[in-house]
Amino acid sequence: MAERDIAIIGGGIGGMAAAIALDNAGHRVRVFEQAPGLGRVGADINLTPNAVRALDGLGVGEELRRTAARPTHRLSRTWDTGEVTSRLEMSDAAERAYGSPQLTMHRADLLAALQQALPEGSLQLDKRLTSLTEDADAVELGFVDGTTHRADLVVGADGIHSAVRTAVHGQEHPEFTGVVAFRAVVPAEKLSDQADLGTFTKWWGPDPQTQIVTFPLNRGEDVFIFATAPQDSWLEESWTTPGDSDELRSMYASFHPEARRLLDAVDEVLKSALYVRDPLPRWSTDRVTLLGDACHPMMPFMAQGAGQAIEDAVVLARALAEPGELADRLRAYEEARHDRTATIQIGSRGNEWLKDSGDGDWVYGYDAWTTPLS
Repeated sequence: MAERDIAIIGGGIGGMAAAIALDNAGHRVRVFEQAPGLGRVGADINLTPNAVRALDGLGVGEELRRTAARPTHRLSRTWDTGEVTSRLEMSDAAERAYGSPQLTMHRADLLAALQQALPEGSLQLDKRLTSLTEDADAVELGFVDGTTHRADLVVGADGIHSAVRTAVHGQEHPEFTGVVAFRAVVPAEKLSDQADLGTFTKWWGPDPQTQIVTFPLNRGEDVFIFATAPQDSWLEESWTTPGDSDELRSMYASFHPEARRLLDAVDEVLKSALYVRDPLPRWSTDRVTLLGDACHPMMPFMAQGAGQAIEDAVVLARALAEPGELADRLRAYEEARHDRTATIQIGSRGNEWLKDSGDGDWVYGYDAWTTPLS
């Protein structure tokens, strides 16, 4: 294996997972993150067994288990009758079936665990990319502070509004779905009269755009609520914009009383518009590639956005560990990941997976550490 200088643009979940995997494989890694600091942005992360298994291989799984909750089941319930239409055992049963459990936690706890595992000195904050120039020998990066960096390979892990993707593939034009999402965290003690607080529960609404999802956080001390509904008058695509809890409750007034009681406990809520992007036909050039939301941003309905970024990171490191020209190894990475991520991307948009029954194995049973590479 050739040791390479690798620059990763984006210090989120996928970028830090890639840095750990690539460092473990013997490469020299630098992570450039545009934010001036890593605060507790966002509320939740749902790591299904495929993602946890990938993280276990990176050596961070034990740290995650200290603060995470382990949902006992994945339930689907009907919005008006409350009927349970599908029920999958998780926790110990998932660990037996897939090698790792489902874990739910605050996103910041995952980022902190990944940051602790980074090679010392590899993370640089307040580095906003302004230019990317690729030649036959390297890639030259320019940043808003006037500094530059030259690397053998650049990995764009800079999210849904990726500057790397734009530099390589041109400006994208996402399509607004007409759907908005609400996110809130409620102390479990406020919901003491509720059953199934230890489960991942999805209340399926009267149409594919309407749902309420709940799952435990912080070893069950909190409950995360994620709800979506049609609304074409809100266009803000941000996970930090405040919403109105009274509006949230009014939009689900026809739901089952158990679901409404969850929303009655909400004091503060965040609101975001949801946009869709089509799968990219290609991710890589000879010296630049993408991972995670930079190349396959997803609707949240299959809870696979972060998991697919983590899988990408592992498979990219494995592909680069094999002998061969860099461009060929990037092609192998892309070929190993493209069909799976495109299928999940499209499936998330359709929002029918595991509604009544179905096979979770093809998602949960995937192992990024052993999937074949060309």
